[in-house]
This record gives sequence, structure tokens and C-alpha cells, in this order.
Amino acid sequence: MNLSRREFFTLAGASATGAVLLSPLQAFYAKPAIAAGPYGNLVPDPNRVLDLPSGFTYRRLSETGQTMNDGYRVPGNHDGMAAFAGVNGNTILIRNHELTPTSSNGLSAPNSSKYNSNARGGCTKLVVSSSRTLVEHRGVLAGTIRNCAGGPTPSGCWLSCEETFETNNSKKHGYVFEVPSSASTFVTPVPLTAMGRFNHEAAAVDPNTGYIYMTEDRGDGLFYRFIPNQSNNLSAGGSLYALKITGSSGINTATGFPKNTFKAVEWVQINNPDPTSDTVRTEGYNKGAARFSGGEGIFYGNGYVYFTCKSGGSSGDGQIWRYSPANNTVELYIEPNNSGVLDNPDNLVVFPNRDIFLCEDGDGTDYVLGITPTGSLYKFAKNALNTSEFAGVCFSPDGQTMFVNIQSPGITFAIWGPW
Repeated sequence: MNLSRREFFTLAGASATGAVLLSPLQAFYAKPAIAAGPYGNLVPDPNRVLDLPSGFTYRRLSETGQTMNDGYRVPGNHDGMAAFAGVNGNTILIRNHELTPTSSNGLSAPNSSKYNSNARGGCTKLVVSSSRTLVEHRGVLAGTIRNCAGGPTPSGCWLSCEETFETNNSKKHGYVFEVPSSASTFVTPVPLTAMGRFNHEAAAVDPNTGYIYMTEDRGDGLFYRFIPNQSNNLSAGGSLYALKITGSSGINTATGFPKNTFKAVEWVQINNPDPTSDTVRTEGYNKGAARFSGGEGIFYGNGYVYFTCKSGGSSGDGQIWRYSPANNTVELYIEPNNSGVLDNPDNLVVFPNRDIFLCEDGDGTDYVLGITPTGSLYKFAKNALNTSEFAGVCFSPDGQTMFVNIQSPGITFAIWGPW
């Protein structure tokens, strides 16, 4: 039997003298609640899909198995996603699909359009009207593996990240691929090798500098910065760096890191960003880079680069960090060590000048959480359908509609109300 991360912590917590913690089942049901946020308590959905605050409504848009406009089926495992402005008030969504070569609900495309003809991951594009109805959906990136998250660019592209490091069908994987939101068919897949070959999770662009910050979903992963040679031409290459806490070489930030204290950082260069062996994080760590436990979602907003670590903290329930590009400092922003408050944080988005919203990927019931500017957490949406994770939270350009996925069976939602 494979134990979940939290079951492992629970079972391992019994002391040598025989003291026993709550069983995994008892611990699950003992999760405490957190206070209602600015939108009020969640109202049970009579359809048992999404519980939302009073006044909010949802619509199911694009689901696994539906036929898309290009004739192919909507693939499964909806994951990271971003929203872009379209014509006539439409919103364009570029959506990742975290699929392996053996996935039964993979993304279909002509082999000539695939990076790897044996791979079944990639991206789809949705066009949603101002009245929150689906105008069209189609495939736009094919032949990649485990497209987990990514990030939007100021030029209107989606950076789709492969959360893997493998060679399949003589093709190396573990790269970032660029997908223009204007794409009307499958793009030619070009791996951005200078951005590193590792277990990519997500990316965020600082619009002031064009620097791209990236997370790595490994227990001993690093936090990266990519400085492109040309901001609007990532294929032109650039330089990859990893974050080091000044004065603390090779620190592990999973436990014992001081909260709400900005620490000065420096950046060590990765000389071999495209290795044949999985050595990028090892090279960075040997040069003093800090380790971050399970790097997940990342987003630039309000002058900070916010990012999550799903398994950080003494309880393994997760952390939220923020890096200040202006001051070159990093802060452990939130670490409750309480699964009832924060349970494996994943994708996140910054509502401009207001709250942060993030997706949970924890044990049991998952939520979309909100975080106020003062750092208080609240529950905004509950997955009342199943125990699958939320993913891909983002907002329409006018800020009136939240889009979010339930990864399995693969459903994209539009949510609106009294923001």
C-alpha cells in the first residue's frame, strides 16, 4: 500500500516509548475549520459540485471526453491554466494537461504536430464569451509529458512546463514550451532548453525586468531565475540561476526557517542547464542554493513573486513564500502547519491589488483558498464532487470571472459573483 504524505507523518509520529498519535482516518476527520472570509461562509451546492459563498455562481465549460472544434476529444487531467484577453470581450484560456505516454485520456493530434509522437500531454485552448459561455476549444500543444503548470508572459503567451525528467522515444523531456494565446491550431513544439531540464512546475515573469522565476516539484528542489537574452524571444537563450540565502549555503527551507522575515539572497549560475542526467538541482545545491520542498504554483503580483511549497513546514502541509525582486529578498510568508488551514498549496493567482487565491492538492477534501492582504486565509470554494485537486486558478482580464479546474475527471469552471 502506498501511504500518503500525511499518513506517513502521522504514522512516523509515534514515539519510541509507545505514545501514539491519531490514526490517519481520525486525523482526517479532526481537521479544524478556518474563519469565514470577506465573502462569507460557503453554501452547500444542491448539485454537489462546488460549494461557494452566497451570491456566487458557477458554470461547467469544458470537460474530458467532449468533442472539441478540431474534432479531437478534450483530454484529461486538467491542470495549470492562464487567462488572456481575446476579441469582442472574449477570454482566452490556455490549459495544461498533466498526462503521461500511457494515459488513457491523452491529447490526440497528428504526429507531425507532436514534439514526441509517443507522448500524450500538452495544452488546449478555450475561448469564453463575456457571458461566460464556451465559444470554442481545441488543441494547441501536443506530444509533451506531464504538463503540470506554467505561467503567462506579458506578450500574451503561456509557458507550459513539463513536470518530468525522462527520455521517451529518443526525445528528452523536462522542458518549458511556449504557446501563444493567439494560436488557432497546434503550434510547432520548441523546447526552451536554456530554461533548464528538470521537474518544472510553474513559471512567473517579472514584467519590469523580463526575468522568469520557476519552481521545481521535488522534495529537494530549488527556486530558479532565468534571464533571457531577448525578453520577447525566449528561443534566443539566456542564463539560468538558483536562489541562495546569503550567508547560508545549501540551507533546507522545509523546516525551521523564520517566518515573516525578509532574508537577503544571491543567485548562483547553473552552467549545465540541459544535462543528460537529472543534475540541475544538484549543481545548484553544491554551489550553495537553498532547497525548497515541493515547489508548486508561482505568480507575480503586487510587486512580489509569490510561490508555494506543497510539502514544506514541520507538518508537511505546505508553505507560501514571496520574493521581492526590488529588494532581492525572500520571505516565508505563511506556514500554518495545520492541514485545516492550508493543505498542500498548489497553483495560485494574485487578484490585482487584492487577495491571493490558491488551489489545494491535499488529502481528503480540497478547497480554493483566499488570502487577504494581511495574510489571513479563508475558504472560497469547496470541491463537493470528489477528492480531486483544484488546479489552474486564474481571472478574466476584467477581473469579473474566476476560472478553475477540477483535475479529475477534468472540468473547467467559470465562477462569478460579488467580487
